[in-house]
Amino acid sequence: MNQDQVKDKLLAIEDAPAEFSLVYSGKTSAKVNGLYKPETREIIIHNRNFQKGANGDNLLLYTAIHEYAHHLHACSRGGVLSARAHTSEFWAIFHALLEKAEAKKIYRDVFSGSPELKQLTDTIRKKYLQENGSLVKEMGMQLLRAHELCTALGVRFEDYVDRVLCIPRTAANTAIRMYEYDLNPAVGADNMRFLAGIRDGDDRRTAETALAKGKSPDTVKMTLKAKNSGEDPALKLEKEKLRLERTIESLSKRLEEVKRELGRFDKGIQKHG
Repeated sequence: MNQDQVKDKLLAIEDAPAEFSLVYSGKTSAKVNGLYKPETREIIIHNRNFQKGANGDNLLLYTAIHEYAHHLHACSRGGVLSARAHTSEFWAIFHALLEKAEAKKIYRDVFSGSPELKQLTDTIRKKYLQENGSLVKEMGMQLLRAHELCTALGVRFEDYVDRVLCIPRTAANTAIRMYEYDLNPAVGADNMRFLAGIRDGDDRRTAETALAKGKSPDTVKMTLKAKNSGEDPALKLEKEKLRLERTIESLSKRLEEVKRELGRFDKGIQKHG
């Protein structure tokens, strides 16, 4: 699979609002399989990191989709990326691309090729994620009972949490909400803590369902953020206008650079002609 074919596959997954280039470095790298340069909108793949064959092509495509997510993220921000490239917004874009690529049979899930890994995943989910979630939820029920007993004794529940249990109050309150909201332990204790922080019942149930169906936490967070942003349509258009202006400015600068490079190239030809 050559670099042009890889680019075509990326565009088949999702079109890009701004042009980009994809090149093979022809090298191996011990640090990364690929990288994205937002200044030149260039995806570089260290193709010699991958073995030849269908599996190698699939792993290479996985890397290409990752770097393409950086390009789409940059496009959404007017061609500029912050110093911290791997934000929740980026991961949501990347995971959405992978889902589209799998649905279109362009890419095969890289984690599905090992029966041993699949078996281990099932063990982790059932024995650790679900059981840990169930334990924390059950602790919430017991903490709620402790709250009732403290009230009956005329003592502060917060003091009991601080001085007797010696756990953070936020952890105790979160566990209680996990129980009161009757959260699904199958999503794991960490995701249950995230869900316990969602006050709106409809949003919480929507997020819980999405997590249970295999959506990544970053994807769920960004979906909720977009839903609840309540952004004024005119303000949204103004932001899009600003992003487009930045993109045009970036493209114009690159065009001038290309013209200058071509000019130097033409002079070199005339000099040696």
